[in-house]
Amino acid sequence: MSDFSSFDMTSASSTDGADASELQRLIAVEQQKAQFQAQVHNFTDVCWDKCVDKPSTKLDSRTETCLVSCVERFIDTTLTITNRFSQMVQKGTH
Repeated sequence: MSDFSSFDMTSASSTDGADASELQRLIAVEQQKAQFQAQVHNFTDVCWDKCVDKPSTKLDSRTETCLVSCVERFIDTTLTITNRFSQMVQKGTH
């Protein structure tokens, strides 16, 4: 996947300001989708390795409980870290 963060909007002289703004918004949305998918992939790997001893056609209740708890902890931790960084950024800008 290309990194669009270095895309220079001024080089797109054929588009007007509204089109450039919309393009930036669409790029930001796609970057957020990619980050979300990377997070899902990451906690899938972590929780699979932690909880699944041997793959089978059905999850037993212990494995299912482990997977649910693992994903919930992963999400809680990610949200806590994100909120902390957000607080730090807000304090730094005031």
